[in-house]
Amino acid sequence: MPKVSDAYRARRRDEILDAAQRCFSRGGYRGTTMADIIAESGLSAGAIYGHFSGKHELFAAMSRRTLGQRFAELDSLGSDGRPLAPAEVMRSVMTGMRDHFDLRILIQLWADAAIHADVRAEIAGPIGAIREAFGTAVRPWFEAHPEHVVDGDVDATIAALMPIALSLGQGFVLQREIFDDFDDEAYFAQAARLLPH
Repeated sequence: MPKVSDAYRARRRDEILDAAQRCFSRGGYRGTTMADIIAESGLSAGAIYGHFSGKHELFAAMSRRTLGQRFAELDSLGSDGRPLAPAEVMRSVMTGMRDHFDLRILIQLWADAAIHADVRAEIAGPIGAIREAFGTAVRPWFEAHPEHVVDGDVDATIAALMPIALSLGQGFVLQREIFDDFDDEAYFAQAARLLPH
């Protein structure tokens, strides 16, 4: 049997993740089955399970891929050496999510996580990754602006800011998908006034 290249495996993984994302967009996390993803991908069950053990692993990989792309964008934003303020980090992540991810998936996941402990447990990893990446992205800004650091403790300051920043992100996602007259730019402008800048 010929050896499969790493590039081929990576392309196949991306195909599977794209199919999973389309399914999750249509049916939500709980409403999507592995059979749905297999059918959407056009691949065999063996091809899917050769890459992912199940729906949880697929969703986690899809989340990591999406977040990884967003945080790669953050790295490029900070390439001029200027640290990014918390509002800039939030805006970059949210506009990237808006432009490259079906936000309805997040809303469905949050609703399911509020009711189902198994879903709540499954999203703990991706949520932890968001928190860690946000903290990493804003740390240089707080280090450069000690006047915004509470009691000289950067870690505690970032930890205290985290729930507020996540809530602003969730508010953006929810309102953007529900209200026809939602104004992204006005939201980001107000968030910039609320977050340290």
